[in-house]
Amino acid sequence: MSNPYDKQVGGDHYSKMKIQPAEFINKNKMLFAEGNAIKYICRHINKGGEQDLEKAKHYIDMIIERDYGDDAEKSKVIFTNPNTLKTEEVDV
Repeated sequence: MSNPYDKQVGGDHYSKMKIQPAEFINKNKMLFAEGNAIKYICRHINKGGEQDLEKAKHYIDMIIERDYGDDAEKSKVIFTNPNTLKTEEVDV
């Protein structure tokens, strides 16, 4: 079976990178908003310029609201355990 990270559909802005954002995001089992912020930060130079950075800021604002906003559950943090690569919820 071929490695799906060796192929990019639509452009080459990720294939120039040593580690494609999708591979990093998937192997670390990141949440959607975190993954999109990383994707837009990584590609801004080779694709969307300032607009990609604005998109990354938008996702970061969503993360802040989700995890630290008025409606966030203040006593829990969700993270990916680097040893097991499983998402866990822990008390802080």
